[in-house]
Amino acid sequence: MRGIDLDREYFERAGKPMLQRDFPELWQRLAAGMAGHGSECFGFDDEISRDHDFKIGFTIYLSREDEEKYGFALGRAYLKLLKDVPPQKIASRESALGETEYGVTTIEKFFLRHLGIPGAPRNWREWLYTPDYAFAEALNGAVFYDGSGEFSRIRNEIATGMPRDVRLKKLAAYLATAAQSGQYNYPRCLKHGEKGAAHLALDEFVRAAGNALFLLNHAFGCYYKWLFRAMRALPRLGDLADALEFLLTGNDDSAAKTEVVELIATQIIAELKRQQLVSGNGNDLEKFAFELRCAIVNREIASLHIMEGA
Repeated sequence: MRGIDLDREYFERAGKPMLQRDFPELWQRLAAGMAGHGSECFGFDDEISRDHDFKIGFTIYLSREDEEKYGFALGRAYLKLLKDVPPQKIASRESALGETEYGVTTIEKFFLRHLGIPGAPRNWREWLYTPDYAFAEALNGAVFYDGSGEFSRIRNEIATGMPRDVRLKKLAAYLATAAQSGQYNYPRCLKHGEKGAAHLALDEFVRAAGNALFLLNHAFGCYYKWLFRAMRALPRLGDLADALEFLLTGNDDSAAKTEVVELIATQIIAELKRQQLVSGNGNDLEKFAFELRCAIVNREIASLHIMEGA
């Protein structure tokens, strides 16, 4: 059973009854669930990932006003619940870099922790300069219960509210980066005999192209070690994950990898055309990056460097 399912089961069995019984006046305003850092929040945990910093529990999300009034008592009640009705024990060591998000927090603190802002972005700059992986962490996991609906409302606003101009700018930046690294610098590095630099160029191409795939699915690319796993679940172009992985893990057949780079570019361009974002011809990702930028209405965003936002 996945960690998120164990968390939900523990909330339903122990957390929900305690909250309804001991905090009835708060029940209709709080939210509970699990989201944020950790493979279990993405549903990617397994026996290997559970060897460190793995716990079962849930997080209670409050408004700032309710946290000031109930936070201390609710925190003590949560710790008492873990002692009186302990969740399933799974052997897992604590690491120096590990951190848990279980317990009591405010909705504002949750988003500040992951996005650096107290909720959904309020302007195009916050949309453009907040890293994609941060948005992915703010949206992952599951909400087990949301009395007021506020926590879910903010998450939905993040999931669906990116302005079109920002999406176009980020896509343009990713495509320009992919063109520069994979279609231009990779073969040039090989001609210079710089094999290490050629591998780094492919790494840049994979990151840029991979993140572009998420945007084309109206989603956000996550932390690099889960990028391929999340990519394979994308409904559009998710099957390119294997080709992108080959660029990093396949043999040193540079001709084959150059061909794969162009194949990936062809499919990305085809998807851009399917979504009616571009209309030009050719296979040069840089050309389509500039076509995307030309479609941006906001003059401040359109004036930024083509690679800004990647």
